[in-house]
Amino acid sequence: MATQHPVKVRRIYDDPLPADGTRVLVDRLWPRGLTKEKAHLDDWCKGVAPSTELRKWYAHDHGGVRRRPTGPVSPL
Repeated sequence: MATQHPVKVRRIYDDPLPADGTRVLVDRLWPRGLTKEKAHLDDWCKGVAPSTELRKWYAHDHGGVRRRPTGPVSPL
């Protein structure tokens, strides 16, 4: 049985912490203004990142409709 390790999600622009463990970037594009030395990455997995179409859809303005409610949701 494989050993399981916890996964933490952090912003690439945040300073690395000793408790970070293995740092992997999952994105097709390299972050602007960040050198590879400053990123302190162990791996860059472009192949498992969202497709360009999905990234564009997610960033698309959906007519002002909120994606996630910010308060309590009333039952239907």
